[in-house]
Amino acid sequence: MKFKNYLFLSIVFTLFFSFQAELIAQEDPAPKQKSEFWKKVRFGGGLGLSFGTNNTQITVAPSAIYQYNPYIAFGPGLNFNYQKFGDFSSTLYGVSGIFLANPIPEVQLSAELEQLFGTQRFEDLQGDITNDVNNTAFFLGAGYRIQGVTIGARYNVLFDNNDGIYAEAWQPFVRVYF
Repeated sequence: MKFKNYLFLSIVFTLFFSFQAELIAQEDPAPKQKSEFWKKVRFGGGLGLSFGTNNTQITVAPSAIYQYNPYIAFGPGLNFNYQKFGDFSSTLYGVSGIFLANPIPEVQLSAELEQLFGTQRFEDLQGDITNDVNNTAFFLGAGYRIQGVTIGARYNVLFDNNDGIYAEAWQPFVRVYF
């Protein structure tokens, strides 16, 4: 009985590896070309880490843009942010859409719509206070661009001191796309 099992397994492995070798031999040696759409897509975004005495902040914000022409690009993004400062913690996630205009190669103008959701928690002597948040921001920005890196500032035209998300309407940024 054991001999039949080994024979069966040997046949299966031989057929499997023969089939794999045949597939490899039949592959087209010429590399496949990307479609015109994917040639114009660039990926990037932002990462942030901050640690200190009794505080932590982690930000992950991947995004992609479609470079319509040398002057115009647009695309979607995702956002995740975790903050812990003493007795306060916040977990935020959301989506964004960005429009970029480069009137000259070194100058980048931007408009970015962002929608954030999440939970903020404050621990005090009376217990935990939890607040669900939902915030819309619309940023207009300008920056200096060197190849795929832009350094600049943006302003949230929908800023509200009571929204509990952003401390200021003005924000510096570093934007990277490959």
